[in-house]
Amino acid sequence: MKNKAHHLEIVLPSYTITFGELPKITHQGKVLIITNPKIAGLHLQTLLANLEAKEIYCHTIPDGENYKNFDTLNGILEAAFNHRLDRNSLMIAFGGGVIGDMVGFASGIFMRGIDFIQIPTTLLAQVDSSVGGKTGINNHFGKNLIGLFHQPKAVYIDTRFLATLPRREFSAGMAEIIKMAVCFDASLFEALHDSNMAENPILLGRIYQAISIKAKVVAQDEKEHGIRAALNYGHTFGHIIERESGYGHYLHGEAVGIGIVMANKLALKLELITQKEFDAILALLQQYEIPTTYKIHDEESFYQAFFLDKKSSNDKIKFVLPKGIGNVCFKEDIPKGVILEVLSAFK
Repeated sequence: MKNKAHHLEIVLPSYTITFGELPKITHQGKVLIITNPKIAGLHLQTLLANLEAKEIYCHTIPDGENYKNFDTLNGILEAAFNHRLDRNSLMIAFGGGVIGDMVGFASGIFMRGIDFIQIPTTLLAQVDSSVGGKTGINNHFGKNLIGLFHQPKAVYIDTRFLATLPRREFSAGMAEIIKMAVCFDASLFEALHDSNMAENPILLGRIYQAISIKAKVVAQDEKEHGIRAALNYGHTFGHIIERESGYGHYLHGEAVGIGIVMANKLALKLELITQKEFDAILALLQQYEIPTTYKIHDEESFYQAFFLDKKSSNDKIKFVLPKGIGNVCFKEDIPKGVILEVLSAFK
């Protein structure tokens, strides 16, 4: 950690995450900002006032997970070609996780890869998706199954952008912080119980803690061959929920929250956590108004969808499960009957 010119920083091998009021950003070539109409109306002028470049263009894409597809991706690439971006140009992802993932993907494949910057404007994007270089789009098989690893040039975390965030979006972001606390930091888990994250003096510190956890994990395992897969706690179930219910019905963090409960049911059955720990995690999710219930209509269909998960291989499902609070483990070869029994609890 560094504290430079009143900005907290986390320095990773290939880029720096800067916390605090958005600093001046300068670029010698062309810049293409990608955002959505809502964020543009609320915050684009703030970004433009802090941006200096040879030429600046803006491209807006529709808001929502259901637009995270090839058509929208192609629209970003078309804008890049129309404005004659080159290999010295820069893309800026200005918005939530959908925009960050898509701009990361577009910049990673445009002319075989150009630089991009993440300026996340939602809590979920700030604490999770803007860090780590995962990019991608969805298709009817599942979420983020098409993409690549492409690290940003920089990430800027400015909590002023959260002032206009709807309560539901804030709660969805909390699911990712709770995820990291359960897996890696029992003291953060207790702190989340005892304080109100919506209070600004606390907010930046908690975001910093959450990103610090993720940054350490990503630094150890950039391409997710090992420990980084632990960050998918709740996601194995949550991604299926998103796909089954139609992208956009649940916010990503909401689906992850439900997925955490499902994963915990499995962990409880395998005696990896106690009933008291299960109840404590459930209570924390509910404290931040994160959905915790879901109705599975077809357990067999839900079960088969696990095999599309990126962590699964050789027809084995790898589950990320809590081991107490503050620790995590991976489990393979769980009997199908045990998994179906857990799923049946959500009928």
